[in-house]
Amino acid sequence: MDLIRIIFAIILPPVGVFLQVGFGGAFWLNILLTLCGYIPGIVHAVYVIAKNK
Repeated sequence: MDLIRIIFAIILPPVGVFLQVGFGGAFWLNILLTLCGYIPGIVHAVYVIAKNK
């Protein structure tokens, strides 16, 4: 399941975070980071998924 989340994190970072934590603060932060730049959104999404194993 983590592999699917990582793939979503690379393609659409907020979806990967949503699958991991739902509509929490990390999800909204990831949307903000993705709007500011695609790469920061990816880095944050992978971090959230790896941290919450």
